[in-house]
Amino acid sequence: MPIDYEVEYNTRARVPEHPQIFERWQREAAAYREEAKAEGRAELGIKFGSTPRQIVDVFAPKGGAANAPLALFIHGGYWRSLEPAIFSQLARGMNARGVTVAVSGYDLVPQVSIADILAQTQAACLFLWKKFGKRIMVSGHSAGGHLAGCMIATDWAKHGAPADLVPAAYAISGLYDLAPLLHLAGNAEFKLTEASAKAISPLFWPAPKGKAFDAVVGGIESAEFLRQSKIIADAWAKGNETRYEAIPGMNHFTVCDAMTDPDSAMTARLVELSKRVQSQ
Repeated sequence: MPIDYEVEYNTRARVPEHPQIFERWQREAAAYREEAKAEGRAELGIKFGSTPRQIVDVFAPKGGAANAPLALFIHGGYWRSLEPAIFSQLARGMNARGVTVAVSGYDLVPQVSIADILAQTQAACLFLWKKFGKRIMVSGHSAGGHLAGCMIATDWAKHGAPADLVPAAYAISGLYDLAPLLHLAGNAEFKLTEASAKAISPLFWPAPKGKAFDAVVGGIESAEFLRQSKIIADAWAKGNETRYEAIPGMNHFTVCDAMTDPDSAMTARLVELSKRVQSQ
């Protein structure tokens, strides 16, 4: 039976309650931003590029950022919606465990291409490197999962940074082969061709070497989203520490909520990867 790509890749249709989830995220994010600002732990809206959406919000742990490992979270929204301010709460878990967390933004399609968004996210990583002088554990959700995969596979030496600028990444519900998106009505905004889709699919990039990469997905997501995470973990297994996990009972949106909990298994893994990066 042929794959119904519209059904497989329409994440919002698969989760009818997504508007309520987004509203909850906004409330939780606003509350955490206020908490962090009141404690002097938040630097918000730091510009790293020339457009208003090219910003990072930085949340330091209560002990301060000086000796803390550095993590970046890249938000999702199919490269065409949402913004960093909706995801501030995802810094809570790692902050409570002593990790500095940056949340980055980018311009959206169709005003820019996905390739432009990829380049902007690389620019965010380089900005954080120059600001903190630290390697980065990169995490991301959905479109951000795609971007996290791209960040760990980037040849950073070509950008004047350490080759191991991103030694570890934790990608949640990402897309690593963008060819299926050619079948979607949404490609009117993505404007992908076979060639451009392959060029920005980390599955087809030279595999990173000697790095740690987790591909995590909600257990009740579509077969295609499960497949996307499995294929990248398998493809990069040689020469890296890769890990695939489908989290039982979690959908495309609830899967990242565990980042808010300092005691969750997800937060524990993110902290482990962050501290591993720091020790290199």
